[in-house]
Amino acid sequence: MHRSPPTGYRCELRGHIAFAGFSAGHRFVVVHGDDAPLGPMDDVMWARPDGVRVLLVGRPEVAELITAVYRFDAVEVVPLRCRMDESVLAVVAGDLRVTLRAGRRWPIPLARLRATTALRPVERLLALAMLGVRTWGVSPTGVEEWYRAEEYRRVVAGEARLGERDLGRMRRFHEPARFGFSEPPRRPSLVRARPLLHDPSGSLGAVVARTGRGLGAGGQADTRARPQEGRD
Repeated sequence: MHRSPPTGYRCELRGHIAFAGFSAGHRFVVVHGDDAPLGPMDDVMWARPDGVRVLLVGRPEVAELITAVYRFDAVEVVPLRCRMDESVLAVVAGDLRVTLRAGRRWPIPLARLRATTALRPVERLLALAMLGVRTWGVSPTGVEEWYRAEEYRRVVAGEARLGERDLGRMRRFHEPARFGFSEPPRRPSLVRARPLLHDPSGSLGAVVARTGRGLGAGGQADTRARPQEGRD
């Protein structure tokens, strides 16, 4: 039986995602994106001790793209710099500074075998068993996500400061962050990934077309999408 291609908008992102919590109760997901529909882009998802979820970005268009996928209680556009060398990921976002040092690299064998979605169930079982996370699901806004991790590294050291205040010792995630369809790994981690996003409604493509580079970097309208969705 012939299966019709999905409608909507698809895009791929490439980069690193870091996860860490600190003893003062702050939890962070730092995204250092090498390529995305809006070009290289970085952001910080911050779960505060009071339960408020904050998105920190350096550009308004990045905020619009991310909030088309996830929900936050507050969004702040602040001066943001993120750098990644061989083993250290460091981000400065307004008054917040987070530095994480990663350990040994662990390549993920399935990374080169993902030409088909048939691997999703296998990847799901491995991710749940090893990290306690889900790698495929539907975001709060209805966007289907497949993280497609290529490499895992444990974060062996880290520090975070908010202005002059030290946020304490790095520790595992305990309280839920509630950013998306899956909670982050409990253990501080750094993952290299190629997330694939599919928005059946096409709204994500409209955001990309309106805010930046259209389909120029990893985004495309699916075969049956309306012509204007995801295009400049």
